[in-house]
Amino acid sequence: MANAHSDHTRGLLLTGIGGLALTVDIPLIKLAAGNNWSILMLRSGVTFLAAIVIWMIWRSFSRNAPQLIPGRAGLLVAALYGIGSIAFITAVYNTSTANLVFILAFNTVFSALLSWLFLRERPRPATMLAMLAMVGGVLIIVGDSIGRGHLFGDLMALCSAFCIASAITISRHSGKDMGFTALVGVLLPCLVAAFMVTKTGYQVDVPWWIIFNGAVIMPISFFCLANGPKYISGPEVAMFYLLETVLAPIWVWMIFAEVPSTNSLIGGAILIVTLIAHSAWQLSESRKRRAVLAGQAA
Repeated sequence: MANAHSDHTRGLLLTGIGGLALTVDIPLIKLAAGNNWSILMLRSGVTFLAAIVIWMIWRSFSRNAPQLIPGRAGLLVAALYGIGSIAFITAVYNTSTANLVFILAFNTVFSALLSWLFLRERPRPATMLAMLAMVGGVLIIVGDSIGRGHLFGDLMALCSAFCIASAITISRHSGKDMGFTALVGVLLPCLVAAFMVTKTGYQVDVPWWIIFNGAVIMPISFFCLANGPKYISGPEVAMFYLLETVLAPIWVWMIFAEVPSTNSLIGGAILIVTLIAHSAWQLSESRKRRAVLAGQAA
């Protein structure tokens, strides 16, 4: 009982740190001021190198260092994070920051559905209602984008959210340490971007922002969020992306004065309120279950 409580607390702490670090990803990408393929190549390449260096140092001190890619499940998770990164960067350059992070929060719904289908973790009625409300919020955002030329970017954001949710579900099912797998997975978008840069040309005006992003922010966020499913459920991990949903548009508004559209704010408000309410309900239910189990043990 004590170990289960400790693991759950560890999972919440890990995903909380990872989600908070992720909130500065989009502002750093925009501050670097480059084209999408150049940014993706530099960000992914630096992240991959940082992961290998950290892993080698860890390995030199302890033989218990996690595997870079633990088996077939690790390969699939790495591929999903790689495809998700390509879709994410594409969305950054083809839709507004608010639309992007609001739609990324939809990975909670994808995660719940995938856990239901493949892990037999049936959502409770309250979760089903929350999912329906979030679907409505995303439809408002995407519907607003049809006339604004942001539809492609919004679809790429949905693709990224689905890839993240799929990777979380597979990680939870395998029970393996996927912390470095998510970081190694960026090699795929790095190679794709490097090929595209040979055709479009390299252009990053302020590379130090994206180097800092790749060397520090991405390893912290990816490692923590990828390890979360070892200790807590997929939907719980996905909900920590809410931090980016709330904070990233604020950072971008403060730095770049990028103001979201009215429909984007309405749809985003529905998503945020739903997620906060559902998270509070989950925490309350979790406390009640632990109290009941503690009483039975006594």
